[in-house]
Amino acid sequence: MFCQVVFPLPFKNAFTYSIPDELKDALEVGVRVVVPFGKRILTGFVVEISKTTDVKEKIKPVRDVLDENPIFDKDSLKFYEWISEYYLSSLGEALRNSVPYGTDIESKRKIVSDKEYCGKLLSQETKKTSLRFKLLTALSQKDVFTISQLQKDVKNKNIYSSLRSFEKIGAVSLLDEISTAKVRVKKIKHVEIAKPADEIYELMPEIEKKSSKQVVLLLELLSNKEPIALSELLKKTNTASSVAGSLEKKNIVRIFDKEVERSYSETYKEKEKEFDLTLPQKKIIERIGEATDKKIFETFLLHGVTGSGKTQVYIELAKKVIAEGKSIIILVPEISLTPQITSRFFNHFENLTAVLHSRMSLGERYDSWRGIIAGKSRVVIGPRSALFAPLKNIGLIVVDEEHDSSYKQQDIAPKYHARDAAIILARFNKCPVVLGSATPSVDSMYNALSGKYNLLELTERVDNAKLPVIKLVDVTIEKKKKQMESIFSRDLLDEIGKRLKKKENVIILQNRRGFATQIFCNDCGEVVTCPDCSVSMVHHLNKNILRCHYCGIVKPVPKACPLCGSLGLKFFGTGTQRVEDELDFYFPDVKIERVDSDAINKKGKLGEILNSFGKGEIDILVGTQMVSKGLDFANVTLVGVVAAETSLWIPDFRADERTFQLLTQVSGRSGRSEKEGEVIIQTQNQKHFVLQKVLMNDYKGFYENEIALREQFEYPPFIRIALIEIKDEREDRTKAAAKDFFEYLSKFGKGLKISPPTEAVIYKIKGSFRFQILIKSHKKYDPSGKSIRTAILNSLIEFNQKSRYRDVKLIIDVDPQSII
Repeated sequence: MFCQVVFPLPFKNAFTYSIPDELKDALEVGVRVVVPFGKRILTGFVVEISKTTDVKEKIKPVRDVLDENPIFDKDSLKFYEWISEYYLSSLGEALRNSVPYGTDIESKRKIVSDKEYCGKLLSQETKKTSLRFKLLTALSQKDVFTISQLQKDVKNKNIYSSLRSFEKIGAVSLLDEISTAKVRVKKIKHVEIAKPADEIYELMPEIEKKSSKQVVLLLELLSNKEPIALSELLKKTNTASSVAGSLEKKNIVRIFDKEVERSYSETYKEKEKEFDLTLPQKKIIERIGEATDKKIFETFLLHGVTGSGKTQVYIELAKKVIAEGKSIIILVPEISLTPQITSRFFNHFENLTAVLHSRMSLGERYDSWRGIIAGKSRVVIGPRSALFAPLKNIGLIVVDEEHDSSYKQQDIAPKYHARDAAIILARFNKCPVVLGSATPSVDSMYNALSGKYNLLELTERVDNAKLPVIKLVDVTIEKKKKQMESIFSRDLLDEIGKRLKKKENVIILQNRRGFATQIFCNDCGEVVTCPDCSVSMVHHLNKNILRCHYCGIVKPVPKACPLCGSLGLKFFGTGTQRVEDELDFYFPDVKIERVDSDAINKKGKLGEILNSFGKGEIDILVGTQMVSKGLDFANVTLVGVVAAETSLWIPDFRADERTFQLLTQVSGRSGRSEKEGEVIIQTQNQKHFVLQKVLMNDYKGFYENEIALREQFEYPPFIRIALIEIKDEREDRTKAAAKDFFEYLSKFGKGLKISPPTEAVIYKIKGSFRFQILIKSHKKYDPSGKSIRTAILNSLIEFNQKSRYRDVKLIIDVDPQSII
């Protein structure tokens, strides 16, 4: 027997391995296997099994099988094949999403150097700019390196031939070490009685003569019908482990390893509320329910204003799907939405609910994933990665806040969009998919209005709540009137004061982290920038450091200008830390809490903050876009926006759309009960059409204006786009590689609109220079995007075969959410 195995690596081929007799029963399509790959050991996915093979070379055997149950079957494999084909990745890279991080086994190559010998060889080198000189410098200073560490130190990836030459003369040793999985099943020692209770009582007098502590331990065990954890038993009885060990030797008790589940517990808690569904909610549930009953694929766009009860619609639909014996996936855009929606689903479905997200520990995520495979969980909630949960019999998929850009994978291949992939997954599972939002993406609304999706609307808030009154404050005019207090207008401060007197809550949005976003020299004009990225360093007041928000590098705050030595440094820009600091000055007796990725990096911290905010223990919540989505607190009556322009001025075709969505969403946090809400938005350009549409809560007007601009300037949804990013640590190589790839694209991309290579807006990130090529294909002539993908694939093959810069990194992004 033979199996075809794919790896989470950037090549398309599947590789053939023989199946040893002892593994034949355990090996099936959908399990992971440990196999030799060249000189390495890797974990791969089995995608096919056959009795024969056409491979003539020597075939290596599978070493081990990692999974008891398959992660995917032949039907669900089709979904991963679509992901890899559409987003131009390998099948193995797509399948990598199906398993939690830390469960793979692989070998890592280590370099062990003879420091003295390397130092001696270094002293003989004359050319200080050579790769050999750089390698020997590093190897003479440290004993052990990984390949990637050494490549990073010398800023060159092509080090293998030099290392082999050093190995031949004994300067280094290259070792392959097999690393085990970072996470595995957790087992804890448990204790139980090994004899009938009657026999134990007969033995008691004799045992008591020798050890009274053994009796105490036995009595505790007899009072527990179930096995008890050894550590818990010893703590309860105040005895040592040797006491239990002695009883085990006498065969009176049995000590054994028992698997325990690491359950994720959300720190945010919410009492279950009874809701009377509105008539529009009932009609929507009935309409979507028809599709779940008939087991047919349909896409529904649920456009409901903020506070219209979309979450309750999801819960009612989930009840229906669960009652029919099926399962459901609920996608939320990021961690900030998870606490409240998770709490509400746990209230209804208890242990049937599983959560999957990055704030969970590796063990919690692994056990949650295993529970889904075993069929214990039938409701899965999480961000984009939850789409790949190994659920069976899916009856409904919900994508909440479908417009959110965090549904797009930005970091690794495949760069999938979870909303679009969810629609395809629903099609394969013959079930409906619901896309919910108060501010649907322009693409989704266009698809709904053109008949591709079914449009459902909730136009009013529940519980007779009214939409908040929105007010724009032009800070340029307020400055002239001398009505500004630092970063706040007098209007905003007065309204905050009024709300606090009434014991009502306030949310303040500033979509930038840190204290000051720039440090500027007043004498020479120098801005302190990151040495590895072409962006300014951000001042973080709480630790008094400068941090780059792109690569994470940290530097001390300079006492003088690094260029001219002047002491005239000024701090410009406003981040959430400064907003918090200024509010603390104006309202010293008020409890203020900040919600951004710096403040909630500790597990469970967000849930704790939201608990306190809901109880009224926190008066003002300051945050980035995290506070704009999903938060539902009845006592919030004022939302303030410090600067509306943070996203409006970004040179990206979706900048207007994102700004409208962000401001409308954060406005929706105010007045979600019988108390009237207000929103004050500070701006430098109150006449901008986006802000005017936010002011009037006019989604329809915004959409009509935006869709006309998209058609005029040839952008989605009329055009399909792909972005090729070319990056390298050497500027000349990046530019030359971009030129080569553009020439190949021009050769294969007949009928496509291909822009010449240009420097990216942020030209340098993490030490790598960036060029971009934008490709456009009209959907009228290329509806599936096949032309654009074929041109990129053919160009990639030719580039890898012919270009002298083939080792320069190319990143392919189909349907990018941003072109920065």
